[in-house]
Amino acid sequence: MSELSVNNLYLDYGSGASANAILKGVSMQLQRGEVVALLGPSGSGKTTLLRAVAGLESPKSGTIQIGQRCMFDGERKLDVPAEERNLGLVFQSYALWPHKSVFDNVAYGLKLRKMGSSDIAERVKGVLGQLGLGHLAQRFPHQLSGGQQQRVAIARALVYNPPVILLDEPLSNLDAKLREEARAFLRELIVRLGLSALMVTHDQGEAMAISDRILLLNNGIIEQQGAPQSMYETPDTLFTAEFMGSNNRLPGRVIQRDGERVTLLVDGATMTGTARGSNLGAEITAMIRLEQVRISNAQTENAIKLPLLTCMYLGDRWECLFQRGGLGEVGLRAYAPRRLDAGEYWLQLPQDKLWVF
Repeated sequence: MSELSVNNLYLDYGSGASANAILKGVSMQLQRGEVVALLGPSGSGKTTLLRAVAGLESPKSGTIQIGQRCMFDGERKLDVPAEERNLGLVFQSYALWPHKSVFDNVAYGLKLRKMGSSDIAERVKGVLGQLGLGHLAQRFPHQLSGGQQQRVAIARALVYNPPVILLDEPLSNLDAKLREEARAFLRELIVRLGLSALMVTHDQGEAMAISDRILLLNNGIIEQQGAPQSMYETPDTLFTAEFMGSNNRLPGRVIQRDGERVTLLVDGATMTGTARGSNLGAEITAMIRLEQVRISNAQTENAIKLPLLTCMYLGDRWECLFQRGGLGEVGLRAYAPRRLDAGEYWLQLPQDKLWVF
């Protein structure tokens, strides 16, 4: 059953010839117990879509339905106010009241709903316990770490059992180490409580780790959607392939095509790749993930020979940069388990991992 349904949503800023279209016919559904990540570059429309669902932006046309209730219908001129949509919101800034305790921050929405004090106390105590915050109920936001403040913001969103929780870049204010821990906590919490969540993020690693499904937006439309693994391993377009990982991009020319098997010319070397785009011309772009490039001292099939520029230590591996073209031009990058000695290496690009668009 769909907890959230968005159909053919259009939204623009301004009017007439100067109107700036932000959403261009977006449709999506969020099933009960599902987590959907809205992913995309800045300006793609992901935050605007989240705000439209929340009732903080007014679309031009289309519909938004939460459960059995229609919240927006452009044709009927229906636009339910944000405070009546019964959605849980977690903002990027957390938006906690600095002068209120943790308990009072979480209880605030219940007090606005005129709930009895004993019911409020029971509900707040329960949600704080679920998030491991019970011992912090009387502290103030400035007495909490960033991760604890984030949990308070989530508790406030969950305390009245909303059908859908909306998360706007929920981990962006945390440092790198804490983000990894918070990511694991948030995924575990979502699964344990069976939440239906719509999350905006620009971090593809975060989207893949937390969500069940990703909607990749590009210039106001959905470029591709699907499970994180399928989005990463079987992208339909060059935009999706490039956005969903660390990649090498190689311009080339098609020599022959037999179904998905493509013979191409890259830097004077004949290579074999796999067609991903539906309409390939003579001039194409070949792409391969860094982790799929295999480094060898000896000549091997489907490989090009390049001199090593430098290696960068990443902790669990080295990222090696190889020269292609002009002096100092980085042509290919690959991972290695150790630092490589100076010299030339054969870089094998496996056929099934060398995608041609």
